[in-house]
Amino acid sequence: MLLRLPTSLPEAQECLTDGAIPVGGATLVWAAWQRDGFPEQAVSLREVPEANVLGAGEVGAAVLLHRIDERVPEVLHRAAAGIGTGAVRRAATVGGNIVGSTLRCLLPAALVLDARARVLAAEGPFEADLAELLAKKPLLLSLHWRDPLVSGYRKVAEAPGGPPPLVVATAVHADDRPVLRVAVRDGYEFLSESVPCDAGADSVLDVLSGTTIGALPAAAREVVREQVVSVLARPTGP
Repeated sequence: MLLRLPTSLPEAQECLTDGAIPVGGATLVWAAWQRDGFPEQAVSLREVPEANVLGAGEVGAAVLLHRIDERVPEVLHRAAAGIGTGAVRRAATVGGNIVGSTLRCLLPAALVLDARARVLAAEGPFEADLAELLAKKPLLLSLHWRDPLVSGYRKVAEAPGGPPPLVVATAVHADDRPVLRVAVRDGYEFLSESVPCDAGADSVLDVLSGTTIGALPAAAREVVREQVVSVLARPTGP
């Protein structure tokens, strides 16, 4: 297998045109390749500047999970810090987790941040929403968002050998009126809702009760309730 390491978007675009298969930290694809056979060419974005951004309102697809820190909102920082072991976080990338994984541990955080994706195709870079990113799986370059007023994250204790643990992510955004975004990973299913929150936690929970999140099992609904109450109790001023 030839691993190509472009240093610019035009070079990365050329790799895609030549049929190279995207690879991040290879923490997810390596075992499959050993089982099913290696591609002739793979491409990594680790040398492409646009895929390595990390700062206010953006994170690159090639950024290693262990590098995600207080420069991003709390919900994304805590989501990244809770993935796997330290060794995994030093090898796995943002793009590999969101696009290449079925667990998609970062996705609830991206959903509540209302993130958009910058992606690369053989025709060039373009912007996509998360639904298009997950459906078509183009090569992710970066995610960008508007920073929320406050955010929160909880991942419940993992049962050995069981389904992926429940994740609840929350974020309050200052739109025309304050809006709370809630995203849940329940097993391999992802749910998200947006609710005006200026009337308080009870009103938010009442609205959520009539959504897909309100149809979750009782234990999961209780975690959602705790997270909604917690994030709305936090100050949102400077």
